[in-house]
Amino acid sequence: FGIATDENFVITTTNRKEITEDNFSELVQDGVTLYLLQSVDQMLLLATKERIDFLPHYDTLVKSGMYEYYASEGQNPLPFALAELIDNSLSATSRNTGIRSIQIKLLFDDSQGKPAVAVIDNGRGMTSKQLNNWAVYRLSKFTRQGDFESDHSGYVRPLPVPRSLNSDISYFGVGGKQAVFFVGQSARMISKPADSQDVHELVLSKEDF
Repeated sequence: FGIATDENFVITTTNRKEITEDNFSELVQDGVTLYLLQSVDQMLLLATKERIDFLPHYDTLVKSGMYEYYASEGQNPLPFALAELIDNSLSATSRNTGIRSIQIKLLFDDSQGKPAVAVIDNGRGMTSKQLNNWAVYRLSKFTRQGDFESDHSGYVRPLPVPRSLNSDISYFGVGGKQAVFFVGQSARMISKPADSQDVHELVLSKEDF
């Protein structure tokens, strides 16, 4: 690696967790991406890219884009699909000490790519591991355990309030993916964890599936 004998360096995960003798067996698994840095908080010189392989739940393949679990006969399902996407933002901003900002933008400018629905918030953000787990079907945000770092870490289910959105929409962990593929052909999640300088981006596409 071209490291001088008197030069210090660290090896970290993409979540900036330093690899040590104590956590080596826990953090270093087949296929994991590691950083070789001069310090844990070193700025990356350029963007890194990795392909994430996982076995999709069969519902991802046979039911993506379907909405049978929230649509009723004669109802327009689009508002329900948008509500699923907003649910991620409600959860992400639930612990904000200041203003909670959630925006929905409908983009139709062909010069910026294909038409898209963008949901933007100022929440706590997700790590690369949390983005990976978001992509996996049927992982309830209340039951993610073991190797899974929940995208709703520390989530506390709020008391029910009549006629309000309380981030309990995606209880079964399927809504976001179904909503994405009902509205369009691909999803691009861009997130910066509140306590990190890194920006993580995840792309899921129907074509790849």
